[in-house]
Amino acid sequence: MPIWIFRFSTLIAFPFLTYDFIDKDPVSLAGGLLCALIVVLAEAVFKRLRLIKIMIACLGFLVGFLLFAFTDYAVQNFSAAGSLAWWAQNGRYVEIGLMVFGVLASLFKSRDLEGLSYKGRHLKVADVSALMDGRIVDLCEINFLSGVIVLPVFVLEALNKMAASKDPLERAKGRRGLDVATRLQELKDIAVRVTSKTPKAENETERIVKLAKSFDAEVVTLDFNVNKIGALYDVVVLNIADLATALKPVVLPGETMSLFIMKDGKEKEQGIGYLDDGTMVVVEDGRKHIGKRTEVSVYSILQTSSGRMIFAKVK
Repeated sequence: MPIWIFRFSTLIAFPFLTYDFIDKDPVSLAGGLLCALIVVLAEAVFKRLRLIKIMIACLGFLVGFLLFAFTDYAVQNFSAAGSLAWWAQNGRYVEIGLMVFGVLASLFKSRDLEGLSYKGRHLKVADVSALMDGRIVDLCEINFLSGVIVLPVFVLEALNKMAASKDPLERAKGRRGLDVATRLQELKDIAVRVTSKTPKAENETERIVKLAKSFDAEVVTLDFNVNKIGALYDVVVLNIADLATALKPVVLPGETMSLFIMKDGKEKEQGIGYLDDGTMVVVEDGRKHIGKRTEVSVYSILQTSSGRMIFAKVK
């Protein structure tokens, strides 16, 4: 509410001040209203810009002014009389053009310039497996992943190479990864930065970990090998597969559940069903219930490195 009070009072006060103190005519009134509109517009624009963008714009303005000063010195000292006459008439326009160019160029390239100063755990470096999987977008949309998502150029190049592959499956994975990268950049509530920094490493897994180490960042992945190499380099790894495993519903021995038995198991009379999260349930005497939903009672749970298996009996 206070910001609307400021804007409303500005639109009233400026025309009144110019009309009262400068000249009591319609031109002064219109000039005051124009100044008020400029102030309100500037306030709205600066409110949406972060401080780093404003600083980058000021830097671009300074660079544009320095370019003009250098050009002006060269013209004044090394140019012919005809050039001096033209410069005297049009130099001011060149100065304004260079400064505007500096501001616009710095703002358009602000993402690259901002990336130079980014470091810390708020950075999340995404690898190929995270982009091909696609669940990173869902985690960002629900604000589970916060901060800045960093997309390395060598990861995007790897996806582009896969997208051009002759193998249909690899080509589909590459295209999906590129689509996920595009969806990440379209998100409004999370910042995405592309970095061209490419550390030297023997393989891409080690390269992604070294990049995260240089930024003091975290890695988002689905590759368990990244967890191992991240532990060697003391880099925090956020494995989406581990998150999915941790969020699986807790099932205790003795509980009963309704399960659709899909196929027969390896052992005689066994049936196989799956929970909603993909956990396999091996049902004794379940073979005769294949294609049906039946009540089963859990009697054992086996946790392995590849996941969890539940053993149950038909109730």
